Amino acid sequence: MRTYNIPIFVPHKGCPFDCVFCNQKRITGEIREVTPTDVTEIIPQHLKTLPKTDRYIEAAFFGGSFTGIPIDEQSALLSAAHEFLERGEIDGIRLSTRPDYISEKILDNLQKYGVTTIELGVQSMDDEVLKASNRGHTRADVIKAVELIKRYPFTLGLQMMTGLPLDTPERSTETAKQIIALKPAIVRIYPTLTIKDTYLEKLYLSGKYKPQTIDEAVELCKRLLIMFEENGINVIRIGLQATDEICENGSVVAGPVHSAFRELVESAVYYDKIVNATQNCERNALIAVNPREISKAVGNRRANVIKIKSEKNIDLKVTGDESLSKGEVKLVCF
Repeated sequence: MRTYNIPIFVPHKGCPFDCVFCNQKRITGEIREVTPTDVTEIIPQHLKTLPKTDRYIEAAFFGGSFTGIPIDEQSALLSAAHEFLERGEIDGIRLSTRPDYISEKILDNLQKYGVTTIELGVQSMDDEVLKASNRGHTRADVIKAVELIKRYPFTLGLQMMTGLPLDTPERSTETAKQIIALKPAIVRIYPTLTIKDTYLEKLYLSGKYKPQTIDEAVELCKRLLIMFEENGINVIRIGLQATDEICENGSVVAGPVHSAFRELVESAVYYDKIVNATQNCERNALIAVNPREISKAVGNRRANVIKIKSEKNIDLKVTGDESLSKGEVKLVCF
């Protein structure tokens, strides 16, 4: 069964803070407030494009900080989505919000309207990084929010960022360790991008902030992905969704932007596995992976094949084998 989100963007709604990296209007492409009427129009439009069977659909309130909106406005938007839930046209409602906008009153209201998934924008578990990013919350706020949410039947998701001001690979790794300890069901990893018209852009242009390169971000996210997967946590996204604004020629001033960033990360994981599988090969190697994973094993623009040839002088070929699971690599012959 495949999961689908129907995105409903509430840009910067409910958030009193201007995080140094944030420009929700450019990130979401939305500039006006969303109304309950919009919700009743957006959901049917998306439903027309989705399969009728073998699917799980959630209406998803993204952007801003949903639970920072006045509770009567939250209820109005949720009520509009809840009508589709009651009719069985969707299977759930998800939202993203801040750790410091979680309380029993808020959670009771979310449960009343059938919310199924709550994602918290944690970004870092390092208070110095959070302060430098002007997040307006602390590590302690995250822990408190998670403890409250876990008293309810919500699916919990946590979002983290890499490459924030004062962040380091070591600090990001420690954030991942602490997120793992909180035992969320799902995680998103977002390498920091420097967006136009943000304070981070000013820091970058003044030389006070150095963004991650693509290679640095891929290497770090590769390690984080492995950590989360080894602990049974599903990483549902790595990198911002590519849009007209979030792309190499859009509103990104600097940072590790790439239209297929997750594939770069997963290909890097495969590269390490291929190197290990072919360590006794001298000139030629044929490896097998799950057929749906061939493009990742080969690498973006055949990057892994080229790198193996350059660094190991091995001519690599990749074939499919249905008996292999995702991520499994088998040396066929050499």
